[in-house]
Amino acid sequence: MRKKRNLSTRMARCAALLVTEPESLRGVWRTEMPEAEALWLEIGCGKGRFTAETAQQHPNVLYIAVERVPDAMVIAMERVLERGLCNVLFVDGDAASLQAMFAPGEIDQIFINFCDPWPSNRHAKRRLTHPDFLLRYREILSDGGEIAFKTDNRALFEWSLLQFPKAGYALSEITRDLHANGICGVMTDYEEKFHALGTPINRCIGTKA
Repeated sequence: MRKKRNLSTRMARCAALLVTEPESLRGVWRTEMPEAEALWLEIGCGKGRFTAETAQQHPNVLYIAVERVPDAMVIAMERVLERGLCNVLFVDGDAASLQAMFAPGEIDQIFINFCDPWPSNRHAKRRLTHPDFLLRYREILSDGGEIAFKTDNRALFEWSLLQFPKAGYALSEITRDLHANGICGVMTDYEEKFHALGTPINRCIGTKA
């Protein structure tokens, strides 16, 4: 991600969307949107195309987007502002800190889209679908809560399919070519680019059992 020279100015314009002390909302996130019917979390929202479009399609959901790269997050926040959405909040953070931000059972759905595959075996614990992370997600997920996982990396996908059951998730909607019969669901910018090149997109749902 190229550094933005005017990042601080752009971030200031989006300040109302940024939660600077997410730990203070642990267990009470729904007070930010009392009418919300569900609380959804996206880990690594990037430039936020998926974030903005998904939140717009589900105005009854409070959508929390976590991203640790401000140069990407500012683009996501600007997209949300441009659409006039009132159901999205952003957190500058990462998956390792989620338990400090959210109480047990507080999240209804988690999205993990095109995370770093960390292909080296010695880096396996950094993969966002490693059992260590999956167990952390499990703690903050409500009963029956889901993780929607998408990746273009087949090796990561096949490995991840083995990890979900280990952490107590039931797998469903497993596909190794999500858009084979036409665009299915909201795409990320990255996803659209690689789909256009003919790269199959893998997707599955892990439900907290």
